[in-house]
Amino acid sequence: MGVNPTVMQRFLRVISKPGAKPEIQGSAPTQHVEGEDNNPAGFTSATKAKVLDRWLDRVVVISGSKAVFGIIFIGLVTWAFLGIPYSDLDIWQVLISDIQAIISYLFDSLLVRQQLNQYDDEMLVAVQLKSRLSSHNRMMTKLSQELNKEELVALAAESETSQHRHTADFQTELPSENRFGRFVTAFSHVIGHLISVSIYWITVLVWIGMGPMNDWSNRWQLDMNSASSAAMVFIFSFLANIHERHSAYTKTCLNSIFIVDSALERKLRSLTGDQVDNSVVVIPAPKMNPVQRAIFYYADFVGTLIGIAILVCVIVAWIAIGPALQFNANWWLIIGTYAGLVGMNDGFVLRNMQARLDEYAEVEFATIDKEDEALFHQMRLTTPPRETINESTLTYRVSDIMGRISAHEITVLIGLFIIFGLVAGSSALHWSETGQLLSNVPPSLIETFFMLILITGHNYADERKRANLRNLYERRLRLFSFVSCVELHAQGPAGLEKSAVAVAL
Repeated sequence: MGVNPTVMQRFLRVISKPGAKPEIQGSAPTQHVEGEDNNPAGFTSATKAKVLDRWLDRVVVISGSKAVFGIIFIGLVTWAFLGIPYSDLDIWQVLISDIQAIISYLFDSLLVRQQLNQYDDEMLVAVQLKSRLSSHNRMMTKLSQELNKEELVALAAESETSQHRHTADFQTELPSENRFGRFVTAFSHVIGHLISVSIYWITVLVWIGMGPMNDWSNRWQLDMNSASSAAMVFIFSFLANIHERHSAYTKTCLNSIFIVDSALERKLRSLTGDQVDNSVVVIPAPKMNPVQRAIFYYADFVGTLIGIAILVCVIVAWIAIGPALQFNANWWLIIGTYAGLVGMNDGFVLRNMQARLDEYAEVEFATIDKEDEALFHQMRLTTPPRETINESTLTYRVSDIMGRISAHEITVLIGLFIIFGLVAGSSALHWSETGQLLSNVPPSLIETFFMLILITGHNYADERKRANLRNLYERRLRLFSFVSCVELHAQGPAGLEKSAVAVAL
């Protein structure tokens, strides 16, 4: 009995969908002049259709909250104080290893989903900005055809000198973070700094140098495993917190930009009588090689939190075999070994995802910048001074090179081979306590390093994003001021009188 081709095609589409980054299409809400109070003006993230997706996104938001970060911080401090009377017991050290592995495993999944959600939001922003910019171009071209070159130059000059008056209903600049937000951002730059990463590896090298003095003992391995585990739990929760905090701040900035952009569209429609809806914009699917596609495939799997369901099953099985192993130190290490190895792979994937998805988004926003510049040139406007971040410092250049290497697809593959090697080594040692530590300590050290690199990459991406948003906001304010001047010019003597009164005030 043959297989129905239609069924087979559907099956192939289903299994091939994960990992693909499809084309994005959409349009900005059209700002109709009549009934403008009902027009959506600010930025709103797309609402997901499935209840489960909305619930999972809510879990992601909670994971990055101050409450969760505070609970984890208090837990780490409590564990540290318990070390005063119990530090000689292996179980005290193994406990933090297991807790770290499980928490890191959970945060891996949540951070992957955070990254995917951020990409979706950025593509939605790019689509809507391009859609509205297309309408701006159409209507401003119509305005320019009604003015001669001298009038355009004069109005452009006037709009620059009187911008603060024409844009008085808007904020002069994008909102700033609150005091706590600024502290967290500054602290993230300290943790993600090249010096901090260097200190981390110096500490690891010192620990390795002390190996012969400690006969490469299990205790010596447990000491580093405990320290790196505690650091990783802190870094994971901190990274989730700054991700969520910066995402919320970015949405606040986007809301301000979209409010000005919507007001600009309404004013243009009022001047030109244009009633054509904002066009649908299509952003083509990004090109990627098979290895990158496989990485995204795995990320989509992790981002749906299926991996967490698997972890729950593993924990149940782990508890079930506890009596057979008499709940010894070797049994305690099993769950940490599993979660640690998977978490190490997730760390490689997370860094790759962060770099690639940021690149895709930056390409679209660079296109918007160019289209804005073309519009400014057409209307004889001077583009506001462009804010950039300093990419010439040694710290930035070294961090950029390190980030590119760690984000490469080949690095992800190397990570997989390392995992296979560790598993082979532990198997050769019959998964004894020493064998399990072999699959615990190196993954913990490597994953901690990748979390530091993730913070570094996030910091630089966030700096570029904030600069781009401020540049975009300044350009929208300048365009609004120009169109306001054109509006007053169109009103004739009455408009000029109104402008004169405004100047006097």
